[in-house]
Amino acid sequence: MTRVLSALVLLPVVVGAVWFLPPVATLGLALGAAALAFLEYAAIAAALDTHIPRIVSGAAVLAACTALGSGSVPLDVVLLTAVITIGALAVGGAQPGPAALRNVAAAVLPIVYIGLPLGALAAVRALGGREALLLLLATIVISDSAQYYTGRALGRRALAPAISPKKTVEGAVGGLIIGTLAFIAGARLMFPAASLLLTVLVGASIAALGIVGDLFESLLKRSAGVKDSGSIIPGHGGVLDRIDSWLFAAPVYYVFIRYMQ
Repeated sequence: MTRVLSALVLLPVVVGAVWFLPPVATLGLALGAAALAFLEYAAIAAALDTHIPRIVSGAAVLAACTALGSGSVPLDVVLLTAVITIGALAVGGAQPGPAALRNVAAAVLPIVYIGLPLGALAAVRALGGREALLLLLATIVISDSAQYYTGRALGRRALAPAISPKKTVEGAVGGLIIGTLAFIAGARLMFPAASLLLTVLVGASIAALGIVGDLFESLLKRSAGVKDSGSIIPGHGGVLDRIDSWLFAAPVYYVFIRYMQ
């Protein structure tokens, strides 16, 4: 019941901001989600005995999200500055050893894992309009739901038992097919100039990458020995638990909106 109530509160907030407010509001939501997701990521890293400069790495996540989401800051400058700064801090404070590369890599990863994908969501709202962004969100939600119900009804073979024991091959196939069909239905109305083959490929990529994104976050959590990335959303866990599918699906959709449709 808690899970349902949380969804009933969150869904209107996200959809309402995307639909009724200007693109800057979507960027604001993306920045808020990026900040919370980064804190959860940093906690997972700490559980793995990996140390990252939270202020610098977190600021880089927000800067990358802003740069891609608004276009007001050159993205290449943000990325280069972040890598140089994190590297300089590693030189100044670290001792030689196996942890050096691990810590630096863990500090850079959230920039491309969290900051850029959430910035891509904001950029889709600015470039393609509210309908384009809601199509992506709807595709992910429909695919996730299809995975769950197909898996419960038909699931027999584990998809990735070492990472997520409850996910099944049958559920993944159901989510892939139904998610792709949902995207095609919306894309044919919104992007009539795009070829059917292209919409099929993009829809399948979104659904498939949503599954991969979910499994990737599960891999991080299982490696750290935690069930949820956080507890900020009652019944749903953390922010990363809610946006994990979007983080992998958003970049390919951003490329489609900006360059291909």
